[in-house]
Amino acid sequence: MPLTPELRRSFFEQMTLSRAFDDQMIALYWEGKLPIFQFGAGPLPGELHCSNGAEPVGAGVCGALSADDMLTADHRPHHVAVCRGVDLDRMAAELLGKKTGLSQGKGGHMHIYDPSVNFASSAIIAEGMAPAAGMALARRLQKRPGVAVAFIGEGAANQGAFHETLNLVGVMKLPFIVVVQDNEWGVSTSKSESTAIERNSDRAASYGLAGEFVASNDPDDIYEATVRAVARARAGQGGTVLELKTARLAGHFMGDQQAYIPEQMKQADPIPLYRAKLLRDGVLTEAEADAIETASKARMEQAMQFAKDSPYPEPAEAFDHVFAGGSEASDKQEAGAAA
Repeated sequence: MPLTPELRRSFFEQMTLSRAFDDQMIALYWEGKLPIFQFGAGPLPGELHCSNGAEPVGAGVCGALSADDMLTADHRPHHVAVCRGVDLDRMAAELLGKKTGLSQGKGGHMHIYDPSVNFASSAIIAEGMAPAAGMALARRLQKRPGVAVAFIGEGAANQGAFHETLNLVGVMKLPFIVVVQDNEWGVSTSKSESTAIERNSDRAASYGLAGEFVASNDPDDIYEATVRAVARARAGQGGTVLELKTARLAGHFMGDQQAYIPEQMKQADPIPLYRAKLLRDGVLTEAEADAIETASKARMEQAMQFAKDSPYPEPAEAFDHVFAGGSEASDKQEAGAAA
């Protein structure tokens, strides 16, 4: 899978799409909450964790995967979801709690689920590790192709789920990759104050896995490292801890005062850096780059309009789809009995 100009152009398109999505959601989040912060007010309910700065991770990793591969992400999933090809209209509607959303408005932004592209996310730290390993095992037992990829933050590498899952992956040599997105901050706690080892990729050796660290927040380098990890998994050589140095350009959540974030981190925006690189390499012209950014903003405005125009679910539908299987009527009966 060579790193072609067409592929690099697609990375830039996906990165700008992801940024445009977050920019739209940030603007919408603050509607009804300013000038005095009112949690829960406005058209976008709940909390919001944006991916600004981590877009190269989504583009580079997803560019090396196939349709058969399975992905789990964490509470900051937008960049991965966009780059994986999750339906943009339905994802926007999901964040607004609309009936046309991916989960009919019941999941929200930290629980994006799109089985058509084998993508799911969860707000619980490191929660996607074990399900992804289970997916890898299932595909092996079914004799079907597919590598499982779990995206986590560097803080999640200190969770028990991380270590328990990697031990199982190592014992069974499962086709599994964990992508550790190192932005140096777990909420407002620095990695240096919370993690005893500098490189989480070094932990791979403890479980008989391969470990690789990519020091640049560049989709080209991330893609090439992911290609190597995928090749190992498909060849039956087991899993990989793929640690990627990335960035978080803002606070952990909307309303975070960000006093702990150094100024140089806020300036490490990978999109203009990658744009400049593609211009230098002759992959894009200024006009083509401008056109891509304009098209990305227009596409996300379209998705936002779809979400705003969509209806909310009816209150009576609150207990629908609570349990797997059975009729909606039995779902409601079981839910009532449980209450």
